[in-house]
Amino acid sequence: MEQQHEILSLPASLVKALYDNSIVKEYKAGTVILSEQAHIRAIPIVISGTLKVIRTEEDGREILLYYIKAGESCIMSFLGGMHNGKSKVNAEVEEDAEILFLPIDKVPLLIREYPQWLDYIFRLYHKRFEELLEIINAIAFKKVDERLLTLLRKKAELVQSDTVAVTHEQLANELGTARVVVSRLLKQLEESGVLQLGRNKIVLL
Repeated sequence: MEQQHEILSLPASLVKALYDNSIVKEYKAGTVILSEQAHIRAIPIVISGTLKVIRTEEDGREILLYYIKAGESCIMSFLGGMHNGKSKVNAEVEEDAEILFLPIDKVPLLIREYPQWLDYIFRLYHKRFEELLEIINAIAFKKVDERLLTLLRKKAELVQSDTVAVTHEQLANELGTARVVVSRLLKQLEESGVLQLGRNKIVLL
């Protein structure tokens, strides 16, 4: 139970109820666990690893909305699932992950029995709302090189290492820009001594 407490920071009785009513699955990095327009049958709660939530436009362009770390869930799934809606985002495994899937019909039952569960949902909603505001602010007011460096630092923080395993194509997709733009900016940052480029990896200096 020690790992469960650390992950969810919730009362032991609620943690037990979550596990008793859910299915736990393991996924490798790169696996898409939720696709846009898919019906939401269960709420994913990350036990270990990391997910990234991406929005794809009609022209195929993508943009990273936020990361879901251990102990967190996808508020988009909560909202869509509670209203029998379809997913408006893609959720992809960034780092190998163990995920708990809570069926949608169990969510209101836990809300009635555990006030802390509703508090958990609201705290997540508040955090995601702030992150989305940051994304809007960055797109509207920051240059692409600033957004690129911020993204790299965020990835480094997630893996707790100065070395980030990522391709130029992946960075371009997550920023919603072209690969050639990212490659040019990375080269400029390398020449400025901010980072060092390697094969499918970047070292922050």
